[in-house]
Amino acid sequence: MTVADTDVLTDFLAGAEPAAGRVGQELEHGDLRTTVITRFELLAGARSKRQKAAVRDLLAALPALPLDEAAADRAAGVRLALESHGAPIGMADSLIAGIVLHNGGTLLTRNVRHFQRVEGLALLPLPS
Repeated sequence: MTVADTDVLTDFLAGAEPAAGRVGQELEHGDLRTTVITRFELLAGARSKRQKAAVRDLLAALPALPLDEAAADRAAGVRLALESHGAPIGMADSLIAGIVLHNGGTLLTRNVRHFQRVEGLALLPLPS
C-alpha cells in the first residue's frame, strides 16, 4: 500500500509534475491512501472556495489511515528515537511516520530528508 504525504498531495492539487501523474496513476489503481494527519493539513490549508472544493473531492476518493492507539504508540517511538539522536522531524511528520509504519505502508513523499531518518520506514521518493 502506498501512502501519500501532504507535500505530494499539495503538488497533485496544484497540477505539478511529477506528483500529478504519479498520484493520478495510484488513484486509478486504487492502491493509494493517506493519513488523517495529511487530511487535517490539507483541509486546514485550503483557503479559497476552489481550493476547498478540490481538497474535498480528492479526500472523497482517498481513504485516510487513522491515528489509533497502536499508530500513536509507534509515532511516539519514532519521535523519541529521533530526538535521542538530536534529529527530530516534527510532530506531524512523526505522526505520519507512525501511521505508515503501523499499517505496513510505503510513504510517497518529496520530504526524503526528514523521513529517511525513520528506521524501518519504506519510502517512495518523488523528485521536486
